[in-house]
Amino acid sequence: MVQEAMTEKELITITIDRFTDLQQIKKANGDHENEMLDYLIKVTTAKLSSLGVNIEDITL
Repeated sequence: MVQEAMTEKELITITIDRFTDLQQIKKANGDHENEMLDYLIKVTTAKLSSLGVNIEDITL
């Protein structure tokens, strides 16, 4: 089986989708504290930053 490499643009798109999904979950949780969710958002933010994506415009 041959595996095709993901382009940087595809990686950025998938990571943005993950970031927005996590934000929607956080918003739906309201005031409920979820340390794991907060951690996943921080990690995804760091990944997007390392890919040169400014998340200010896509943050809820």
